[in-house]
Amino acid sequence: MKQIYTDIIQFRGTHYDFGVMQGELLVESLTIENREKQWRLRKPRFQIDEQEAKQAIMRYAPKLWDELIGLQDALKWPLQQILHEFGGYRNEIGKSGCSTITGKDYLIRNYDYHPKTYEARYTLFQPTDGGSAMIGPSQRITGRMDGMNEHGLAMGYNFMHRKEPGNGFICNAIGRIILESCKSAQEAADLLAEIPHRHSFSYIVFDQTGNSFVVEATPRSTEIREANMCTNHFEELEHENRRILDDSKKRMQAIRKNNVPDMKARDAFRMLNDSDKGIFSDQYRNWSGTIHTSGYLPMEMKVWFSLGGDREPEEINFTKWLKGQNLTQTQFHGQVNTDLGFLSMDENVK
Repeated sequence: MKQIYTDIIQFRGTHYDFGVMQGELLVESLTIENREKQWRLRKPRFQIDEQEAKQAIMRYAPKLWDELIGLQDALKWPLQQILHEFGGYRNEIGKSGCSTITGKDYLIRNYDYHPKTYEARYTLFQPTDGGSAMIGPSQRITGRMDGMNEHGLAMGYNFMHRKEPGNGFICNAIGRIILESCKSAQEAADLLAEIPHRHSFSYIVFDQTGNSFVVEATPRSTEIREANMCTNHFEELEHENRRILDDSKKRMQAIRKNNVPDMKARDAFRMLNDSDKGIFSDQYRNWSGTIHTSGYLPMEMKVWFSLGGDREPEEINFTKWLKGQNLTQTQFHGQVNTDLGFLSMDENVK
């Protein structure tokens, strides 16, 4: 078993200053060192049009641009490099797993991916220059792989495929934009129907009223449905599905088998996080091992998080944090059944 951790990053202030702070943390970090090695092995297949990217970001998340400029000033990088690493527009993303379920008062989600991509950053950000405060693990620094905002809107996403990519935002950037700009599940669904998508994903959004939507999104079309569970295949846009869906359908069957009416949040967390329920995965070499399990309780404004499986979640009272009470904890700790290197923890992760 490999011992792993996630750093907890707390910030209150402007987006630009948040970018600067994050850039200063990244200087000479293993995350940057390993990403540079990965880029040398996998050259980007296109140049990002800086003006096109800026126009797209300014339309949907103008303050995110300020954060990117803060990162640039701290790292002393060209804008093209900043956009490749952190911009979230017209980038590439690897395949992944993931399972998500909502209930009467919760959203629980397994994040299944490859360790070499995992930045191990858990962020709490309260902007003073516009946009909603948010909590959740980050990806590509500025993106969010799941999270909840100050209005009690929670979200997660599940990978579908990367075929026929479009000119649009990648999943974690879209997750960030949802949390930054939307107050309800309906607003998030409407945004997902409008925003351009780079790849094909399903997004689950859940709010304090109990509304739960799965938005099936591709560069070509979107479908919105009321639903409370999702793995890695479309149910409406079936023609968009990958050919091999055995693992995704197996996890969906396990969720349906274990899911009972009015299931409590704690039981739902155990269903996804316990290694003997058929949903938690240790297929890390296949880009689908469960690295963390997140729980969001919008009615209570509390968040659960655990690294690895068979663990009790650690709880954060987001309301108290929003009122100015900082967390004294600086890291989450856990373990996973793999010897693969993690992007932010190990050297020479390629």
